[in-house]
This record gives sequence, structure tokens and C-alpha cells, in this order.
Amino acid sequence: MPKLVARCITISLDGFSAAKGQALDAPFGKDGMRLMEWAFATKYFAKMTGQEGGAEGLDNDFLVHSDDNIGATIMGRNMFGPVRGPWGDEQWTGWWGDDPPYHHPVFILTHHPRDPVAMEGGTTFHFVTDGIESALEQAKKAAGAKDVMLWGGGHVVQQYLAAGLLDELELHVVPVLLGGGSRLLDNLGDADVRLEQVRAVEAPGVTHLKYRSVR
Repeated sequence: MPKLVARCITISLDGFSAAKGQALDAPFGKDGMRLMEWAFATKYFAKMTGQEGGAEGLDNDFLVHSDDNIGATIMGRNMFGPVRGPWGDEQWTGWWGDDPPYHHPVFILTHHPRDPVAMEGGTTFHFVTDGIESALEQAKKAAGAKDVMLWGGGHVVQQYLAAGLLDELELHVVPVLLGGGSRLLDNLGDADVRLEQVRAVEAPGVTHLKYRSVR
């Protein structure tokens, strides 16, 4: 059965997935790019950004296989971009240029309606205004027999965890202390969230963890 999976979510040692001060020129907040240094060094990231080189090995393997069996993506508006409130002239189409790295339908949670945006390479952004369950239903329909990726940000992951809708959670923990920002596992309220650890792999500068939801 198709699953909702969150992969490639990096957090600091004190639990933050983004630092304070997120902005157009600082998508992970001030000093938050330190979270992603392990990924920036890989061959996968170099290829994705049109560069050559990059390291192979464990870190690269996790990124390569993060795309396995994924047919659609869900993300929050903050991850899509820094635009707040009504969409205005609707010129913003994400951080990734004309050919985003998804190559499948992407469903963006927002309070403000917007027509779908078709990009190069098979990515189409759909804007969902009626909640997380609706976004998941639409994404699963679009993905067919494949899984749905939950990219974040942190608040969106919290909502799906609290609702018992997330099947797998993969975290990459780096030895960085941010001291503030968006803490991934806050705001779960009284939700009975139970996770089973299925993998822990230590690599230089990052530890790769995988959990399965227990229902």
C-alpha cells in the first residue's frame, strides 16, 4: 500500500530544522545552511545543481535513494517560498528555477487559492486550501501505486505526525546547535505518536536515522 514518507529532513542536535530569520536570501534562516553542509558535499547535490564532482559514499547514497518509489510530494507554503499572504502577481514559482527537481505533482498547503503552475521536467505545483487530509488524498491519487513524499517544513511534519498520517520519518542529525528557529517535533499536543527505530547509520558529520510509525 502506498505510504506517506518524510525523508531527507535534517535537524540540529537541539532539534531545529531551520534557524531563526528565514528569508529570501536565507531559506534555512541565519546560519541555518550549516544544517545542509553534509548534503552540499555530495555528488547527488552537485548533479542536481548542474555542477560536477561531489563526494560519493553513505551520505550520497541516502540522497540518491530518497527519490525511490516517489510519485508525488506534499510541502508547506514556507518551503515553497518566502511569499506571505495573498499570492499577488503570482510570479513566484519556488526556489528551484524553471526545472524543479521533483518531476511529479507537488501539493502545497496554503490558505490562499492559486491556479496550478506547470513547470519544466514534469513538475506541476498544486495549491491546496482545504487541509492536510485533502492534500494527502490528492497526492496519493496522483502518485498511483507509488509513495508520497512529505518534504516539510517542520510545522507540516508536525501536523501529519499528530494526525497519525505519517508512515515513515527519516532524519539526518548534524552536530550543530542553532539555539532557536523551527523545532521539528514541537506542537504535537496530546497526540499519541509512537515511532519504531528501524535504522541508525553514523557517517562523518551526520547520523542518519529512520523511524516507522506504530499504530
